[in-house]
This record gives sequence, structure tokens and C-alpha cells, in this order.
Amino acid sequence: MLQEAMAHFEVVSDYGSGDLSDQKTIDAICMRLSAGIEALSALSAADREALFGDVWSQMWGMRNRIAHGYLLVEPAIVRSTVDRDLPVMIEAVRAAIDGSS
Repeated sequence: MLQEAMAHFEVVSDYGSGDLSDQKTIDAICMRLSAGIEALSALSAADREALFGDVWSQMWGMRNRIAHGYLLVEPAIVRSTVDRDLPVMIEAVRAAIDGSS
């Protein structure tokens, strides 16, 4: 699950490093972000708590917003997520992968 999430998040990071004025790019980021968070949901609650603490509920909320209210996702929120939140998520997942090797 961790490797799957990391694969999605690395693609999000790559896509997010460019111009987000194109709706196709926003769509691709949202789908990969949602898939990465979904992969993490297969971890135990204890593992998610250890990795993300209270932030997990916000991550899952973002996934739900993408999955169930897609037209309501604002490009500015996607940009903020890519710039501010994604690096923290990648760092936590990478540390967990490195710790399990």
C-alpha cells in the first residue's frame, strides 16, 4: 500500500511542478491524489495514525471531496495541496517505506 501511494504521489508531484491552468492537469492531479490516499486507507488505523496523526481525517476529506464532489474542487486548493501538503505526505510515506525495509 505504501509503495502504491508513493507511486501516485510522485506523479502528483511531477504534474504539480508545472502550470496548473490546464483543467486536464488539475483532473490528473486530483485522480492520482485520490488514488494515493485511497491506497493509504488500506493501512490499519494505527498505522495511519502513526504516519499522519490528526491530519489523516483531512486527507480522507480531500479524497472524498475529489471522489464525490469533483466539480467542487477549486484549482487553488489543488495548488495549495500540491505545494504545502504533498511534500509532508511524501516524506511520511517515504519514511515508512524506508523503515519497513
